[in-house]
Amino acid sequence: MKMRQLEINTGELLRKLRLQFFEGILIVVPVVVATLIVIWIFSTIDNILQPIIKRIAGEAIIGAGFGLTALLIYLAGVIASTDTGQRIIRSGESFLTRIPVYNLFYGGIKQVVLSFSEPRQTGFLQVVLVDFPRKGTRAIGFVTREYEGDGGKKMLNVFVPTAPNPTSGFLEMLPEEEITRTSISVDDAIKMVVSAGKMTSPGAMKQILS
Repeated sequence: MKMRQLEINTGELLRKLRLQFFEGILIVVPVVVATLIVIWIFSTIDNILQPIIKRIAGEAIIGAGFGLTALLIYLAGVIASTDTGQRIIRSGESFLTRIPVYNLFYGGIKQVVLSFSEPRQTGFLQVVLVDFPRKGTRAIGFVTREYEGDGGKKMLNVFVPTAPNPTSGFLEMLPEEEITRTSISVDDAIKMVVSAGKMTSPGAMKQILS
């Protein structure tokens, strides 16, 4: 009897330890991965202009390259806000879009950045629900274009993002009757995707379940 009780207690203890260990993983791994990504981004950007900093200052200064890069990006934004700057940018973009192969990457990356930085102005017209990847399962989708198909049928191009990385996903071309329109804001939908559903507002959940 004592042996059985000991086995039960041991089993419960192991289950509790296993549960606590995995809970620890859920806390530690995202923090570590996010930290490593931030460090990698900082180091990569910092190293871009370090050769110039080293030539001017005589030695590498940690963070100076990152700061200078951030300043240059800000100045580019300032220039872009002027009429002259806009003309220069349009000329530059026109040139870049004519470079074979490069234009594919440049155009695609720019559209993704624009769509997520200014969703109301650049492409994401509405948040919808679609049956994806099979009938009976619902996925968040972003309408990027509405047009008339064969026979006058209304068609929609819908971008279905992957979670938690919304910069990749699938392009679905669907007739209007195969999508469910929602009043979920683009910002709320992106939060849902990035958090893998963790950050879902009550209003959005109500529409998804209805």
